[in-house]
Amino acid sequence: MSEPTSITADRVESSPTLVARSLVFNLALWLWTGVMVIAVLPLLLCPRWTMVAAGRLWQRGVQRLLSALAGLSYEVRGRERIPAVPAVFAFKHQSAWETLVLHLVLADPAIALKRELTQIPLFGWYLSHAGMIGIDRAGGGRALRSLIEESRAALARGSGIVIFPEGTRAPVGERNPYHPGVAALYLHLDCPVVPVALNSGVFWPRRSFIKRPGRIALEFLPPIEPGLDRKRFMAELEQRLEGATERLIAEARQAHTAD
Repeated sequence: MSEPTSITADRVESSPTLVARSLVFNLALWLWTGVMVIAVLPLLLCPRWTMVAAGRLWQRGVQRLLSALAGLSYEVRGRERIPAVPAVFAFKHQSAWETLVLHLVLADPAIALKRELTQIPLFGWYLSHAGMIGIDRAGGGRALRSLIEESRAALARGSGIVIFPEGTRAPVGERNPYHPGVAALYLHLDCPVVPVALNSGVFWPRRSFIKRPGRIALEFLPPIEPGLDRKRFMAELEQRLEGATERLIAEARQAHTAD
């Protein structure tokens, strides 16, 4: 995909063209999603891998629409750092965008998400059938035990675990407290944890209608191998993830300024 021309944030916010392109993309996204929701209904009777393949097709379509209609593409860095064995991937969470690319950057991810999403008719059924991990965020210790058990089963079938340590999206330049779920996985699953940094919030801000043209960078960082205690692991994860995220954000802003 070719890289579209970026523009500064001030010009972006006042651009009628940008508003129009974002509107067209949003309409196309809802149309494409509606078609897929109906088309894949029979797959509920098929093996799990068919729903995973359907999710990949849907996300591929979303990214093509985003590139063609909103001028927003992406690049993936550090693929060589993905372990050969199933691992936990701790993603920075800035935007809805990263939830729409996971099946394109990982082969068969089992995503830890709030349980309410799995209760949505049709869409939630598809998430469950594809092997996603629903978390009861008010469940305390019981929820952590369930997260560990379901993640262990996902690793056993060869899926990587995706978790957002902050639990929810944080605006660019801010961070939310890291939740204990990622530490529980690290301590109990005995597998590497790969931090994944990105700058999606620069282009598709949290809770924003506007999608800014440019190229999102998503970067797999060196894995954190098993063996650290909880406190050292959490400090290492946050340091790596936040440091790399700040670097990618600065890079994106510098590109906008240069243009």
